[in-house]
Amino acid sequence: MENTYGQFCTVARGAEVLCERWTPLVVRELLCGSKRFNDLRRGVPRMSTSLLAQRLQRLEEFGIVRRVAAGKVWEYGLTAAGEELRPIVMALGHWGARWIGSRLRDDELDAGLLMWDVRRFACIPEFPTRPVVINFQFRDARAGEGSWWLVVEDGVADLCRDDPGRELTLVVDSTVRALTEIWAGDRTPQQALQSREIRVDGAKRDAQDLWRWLGTSAFASTRRARDAPRDAALT
Repeated sequence: MENTYGQFCTVARGAEVLCERWTPLVVRELLCGSKRFNDLRRGVPRMSTSLLAQRLQRLEEFGIVRRVAAGKVWEYGLTAAGEELRPIVMALGHWGARWIGSRLRDDELDAGLLMWDVRRFACIPEFPTRPVVINFQFRDARAGEGSWWLVVEDGVADLCRDDPGRELTLVVDSTVRALTEIWAGDRTPQQALQSREIRVDGAKRDAQDLWRWLGTSAFASTRRARDAPRDAALT
């Protein structure tokens, strides 16, 4: 009984399945299109592999996740029951963007997770037809996470930890916080550029188009809408 609320209420019973630590983030990753175990891990980098395996097994047992063989590996996907969680997870994200304090603690900053999010939500139709290679250099990232390469070619975005050896379109030199706050909608690129927390090197037109190419988090519009009345009052 220690793992249950001991209530017949369906809110309680649903929470027993979905509100275990990390479970909502695993569901988030599946909703974002991650299918393989290693891709899921990239979206929850501080979760142990054993715990991720346990959470996936539990979600499978409750009919939220299905696992199918894809060659020599397993792929995970959401069932109809899992897909029905999309508006719930999105609503939680928008609620957090609107009501939870926007100032991130240092231990909440994660260059790897940020770049993984940028890779999967980059605005591919906004990129030029030519190959684009962007090197992100983080001044204050954890060891081994200071350099990333985003390669967009033929309508596909790929994220590299090692130098792909391609001609660079742009180099983005930034603090992890500055780029995270732009991605989350807490700041504009212009603010970070003016404060010199970000520098973009490359052709002027490409540097201007960078922010249109990258876009922002799915919840950034809610964050900006929340701050709009305050910003208007200051002008």
